[in-house]
Amino acid sequence: MKNIKHIILGISLSLGVVSCQDLDVEPTGFYSDQNFYQTVADAEAAVLYAYDAITLVSYAPVSYYFAELASDNCVVKPDEGADAQQFTNWEVSSQNNLLLDYYKSIYIAINRANAVIENVPGKGFNEADEKRILGEAYFLRAYNHFNAVKAFGLVPLQSSLIDRLDETTASLPIDMNEVYTFLIDDLNKAIENLEVNRVVGRADKVAAQALLAKVYLYAASAKESGVPKYNSITASVEDLYTNAATYAAAVINDQSEYAHDTDLQNIYDVNLPNGPEHIFILSMDRSGIAEGDYSKLSKYFIPYISGANVYLKNNDNSLLKTHDGWSVFQTTSDLYNSYEPTDKRRTDLIVSEVYNQDTVSVAKTSDGSLIYPFTRKYVDPEFVGDKTSTRPFLIRYSDIQLVYAEAKADLDGLAEYNQVRSRAGVSTLPDLAGLSKADFRALVIEERQRELAFEGDRLWDLRRTNTVQANVTQAAGLSPEAVAFYPIPQREIDLNPNIN
Repeated sequence: MKNIKHIILGISLSLGVVSCQDLDVEPTGFYSDQNFYQTVADAEAAVLYAYDAITLVSYAPVSYYFAELASDNCVVKPDEGADAQQFTNWEVSSQNNLLLDYYKSIYIAINRANAVIENVPGKGFNEADEKRILGEAYFLRAYNHFNAVKAFGLVPLQSSLIDRLDETTASLPIDMNEVYTFLIDDLNKAIENLEVNRVVGRADKVAAQALLAKVYLYAASAKESGVPKYNSITASVEDLYTNAATYAAAVINDQSEYAHDTDLQNIYDVNLPNGPEHIFILSMDRSGIAEGDYSKLSKYFIPYISGANVYLKNNDNSLLKTHDGWSVFQTTSDLYNSYEPTDKRRTDLIVSEVYNQDTVSVAKTSDGSLIYPFTRKYVDPEFVGDKTSTRPFLIRYSDIQLVYAEAKADLDGLAEYNQVRSRAGVSTLPDLAGLSKADFRALVIEERQRELAFEGDRLWDLRRTNTVQANVTQAAGLSPEAVAFYPIPQREIDLNPNIN
């Protein structure tokens, strides 16, 4: 995928964006919708171009500002820019440039998916190829819309290709019922078209089932918890939970390609992106030419230590080389202390001491020279300068195990919950005696924080359960809507009066 940015598609329908400011440029190049989609290779290039949008520097990295800094997992370094500070302080305005970059990137990705959906059918391709390519495009359209909904609430649903300026003023949907009907429909189409087909950086049937489970779970818990706008969803909370469990169960029981990895450090081995846990993971590689092709994600999470290389200890006392970082996303004491002292997700995946190549300690948290314990989920020992292969983990198998556990809230769900805890080396629950469904679901949410920490998921769990203010003191005093949704960027409102 790293080469997709350098494939000159040159077609306005693939390059189009929902933001008006980006559509008043005359298209240049040699291809159009009339002469580009002539071969399967053309269609493959177009769908890869749609995937490539997710790796934009203004998309994947920015998601961590949204979902980690605004949660109880991380705070931002004191001298980071004002836009980043707004997320930690819960003072995000519609003028925030990170907000605008993220919004625009989402709709770039959506429009690229729409280009595939509108141009691939009827070209006479092999049926299997056409179904696979369309299935991936439907998945991507749903994935990106879901990101927009989690961040902004009611947003335009872009169901067709934008290739003219007068098509950039879509209205908001009527309500959340319309939004979720759209998401569910796209993901059902993806499931119908796709097979189980693991390819790093791409989605298959299991990824579509997993995402649909997450969509149903979000709707269920948001409606149940009284999140603003979610009372318009017509399906009952019970039915939504049932559907979430059904699709999560399909991931767990109906395939053999993805599975629970028994070794925590394997999951985050940068050279094992095709490990059993990784249902959907971005394709980034240190050999890439431009950022987005390669990743700088590790620099955000690792503290600045000495300006030099340092080493981390593995479980067998061998050393793992890494660079130091920028100290941007700093682990909170609340998150660190939420782990039991013997929890392997703390002892094996959070670093409190670093060494030189002679195994001599050079910094640790206890004496203040290491300013915060940091995650080793994003470490690439084969880094080249700032270029790494560290990748965002978009959907993991254990995420879906916990989706199933939360949705079911019964003994079957308990078994998945216990498997996640057992791998971490902490106590399991023998049964659900004395626990209501709500009680058990609260335990699952706590487990999701520990299991998925630093993976860009925490804020969404707090939002859908209406517990932001119970966990993040900076959000105190805000209105329910301000807690549930970021404002749509003012630039987009100015360009499109129909979303005001």
